[in-house]
Amino acid sequence: MPYEWSNSHRRLTLWPHRSLPLRGFAVVIGLFFVLAMVPMFALIGTVFLWTLLPFGLAALAALWLGLRLNYRAGDIIETLEIGPERVVLLRRNPDRSELSWTCNSYWARAELHLRGGPVPNYVTLTGNGRQVEIGAFLSEGERRALYGELASALAEQKGRGAPG
Repeated sequence: MPYEWSNSHRRLTLWPHRSLPLRGFAVVIGLFFVLAMVPMFALIGTVFLWTLLPFGLAALAALWLGLRLNYRAGDIIETLEIGPERVVLLRRNPDRSELSWTCNSYWARAELHLRGGPVPNYVTLTGNGRQVEIGAFLSEGERRALYGELASALAEQKGRGAPG
């Protein structure tokens, strides 16, 4: 799954799934170039080659730009730290801006919205008078699993902080 817990369920890092790794990106661009140039070999030495070549290169550039923009849009990292006194959620956006949310650990709770959110199985954290989303870029099943793990981690932290 595109998230992992570290430090015994105290720190959670989430990132969007990448179905095309960087090596696959290079293969797609190279394969597109080769396949687009194969028909042009028959046109070598004719005026038609120079007529069609700019369109083939423009298509290659558009594919490269589209994939590059998709990669950039996926540069989101969300980090959740569950401490004894505070829960802190930090989101780094593709433009490198950061958003943060802080709440008392005792009052923080995870909620799963089956319907009514921007995506099915929408997961939010509530506390400190605010409700913030977490993991909206995950798949439905991953969000459901994340909710269970978040609820358990927050309940475990409340149990540790309870007066004994």
